[in-house]
Amino acid sequence: MTQASGRPPRSERATQRRPDPCSPTRRSGDATQSPHGDGVGLAFRVTVPPRPNVQPLDVLVIGAGQAGLALAWHLKRAGARFLVIDAGSRVGDAWRSRWDSLRLFSAAEYDSLPGLPFPAPAGTYPTKDLVADYLEDYARSMGLPVLLRIRVTRLQKSAEGFTAESTGGTFIARQVVVATGGYASPHVPRDLARGLGPEVVQLHSAEYRRASDLPGGPVLVVGAGNSGVQIAQELASSGQRVSLAVGARPYMVPQRPLGRDLFWWLTTLGLATRPSGDGLPRRPGFRRLVMDGTWRRLSAALPRARRRAATTSESRVELVIGTTWHRLHSSGVSLRPRAVTASGATFYFADGSSLCVSAVVWATGFRPDYSWLEVPGVIVDKQVVHAEGLSPVPGLAFLGLPWQRSRSSAWLGFVSEDAAWLAERLHWGVPVPRRASPRIRTSRRVRRDRGAGVRSNAGPSDRASRGDGVDLRL
Repeated sequence: MTQASGRPPRSERATQRRPDPCSPTRRSGDATQSPHGDGVGLAFRVTVPPRPNVQPLDVLVIGAGQAGLALAWHLKRAGARFLVIDAGSRVGDAWRSRWDSLRLFSAAEYDSLPGLPFPAPAGTYPTKDLVADYLEDYARSMGLPVLLRIRVTRLQKSAEGFTAESTGGTFIARQVVVATGGYASPHVPRDLARGLGPEVVQLHSAEYRRASDLPGGPVLVVGAGNSGVQIAQELASSGQRVSLAVGARPYMVPQRPLGRDLFWWLTTLGLATRPSGDGLPRRPGFRRLVMDGTWRRLSAALPRARRRAATTSESRVELVIGTTWHRLHSSGVSLRPRAVTASGATFYFADGSSLCVSAVVWATGFRPDYSWLEVPGVIVDKQVVHAEGLSPVPGLAFLGLPWQRSRSSAWLGFVSEDAAWLAERLHWGVPVPRRASPRIRTSRRVRRDRGAGVRSNAGPSDRASRGDGVDLRL
């Protein structure tokens, strides 16, 4: 993450020598202020600043991550006049900026965008840097019109369709697709963070890079999603004293249940692309799998998550992949209940226990940022109003939102299905019928309180994430 000139990156500042606030020999004058996390965005590179377009584009795509690039591929095939713009300096930097050891949970054969296979052997799990390079190569090899370092500051309805004011000028388009996803701004629970003293190093998981970023002394990871669990395990393996604050325990599944990759099961049984709210997948052979006991064994391998998905209509079951609670505890991670308050260097938990820490990693999710989107009726209570990505305002759509049309809507190798669906519904002067009366719904915030390790008064549409986004990494 780029920092202001004259100051080292936060991860480097965190490694500067600090006293352990939990040590009885700590002196009151040794405290050093530590920053909180700020936004994470996509990043790309442009060499020639673009001029504002005069003739309206058919489609303006905002965001050049996997969703925006997949849609661009379909728009180019359709012969649309379009541009993809992004605020970053280099394609794939949203992935490069994550912690060093991050790998995808999906094997390489499930990670391709349309038209270009992922450059890794089947059955291997790509690193985040390999993903970043793949996206950069994809945009280049497909000849996609991506303009970089262009941050949209305001999007409004206009006579021609939409007007986007940006740091690179004004863009006019008949239609706009917002493909920035739901992970724009790291979320930190303010009440807890404000209670901590300046002697405690605080990093959001978006800023964490490696174990050496943190000082010695006890570390608390808040949030038991995939990011929180992985970071806690990495810290424990490096010799740190690590505790993990967990709310309601998330569902844990193995990477290879019954000897098959998890994503083989998700795709074979139709669970990856099953629309939100559907019950059992209706796929050839599924009844046989149930009758011969395979589904029962898979349910045992995918504990309560799969059992609940098989017996109810609930489809938004979040998963922590590749470990178990026993393995987590055996690795040296101490499990704590939900953190309810903090004061100085001490956290207090729901069971009445407390813990003095020298550092905290907030694995508490992300929130979207649509402060620049000034189209009435689209953002309600800071959430997107949409039906499978189509907003109530004709010509404005979204792509890459978690659970936009299915479980896999934001996954790297699966977003192209939503992109193809959306591209068919974009038009150039000739109206294309939409699905019959789609149900308009507000997208759930990425942060869901199950397993986030913090107290929340959020309602059903404002649930905290079990970590900071399994969907981003899948």
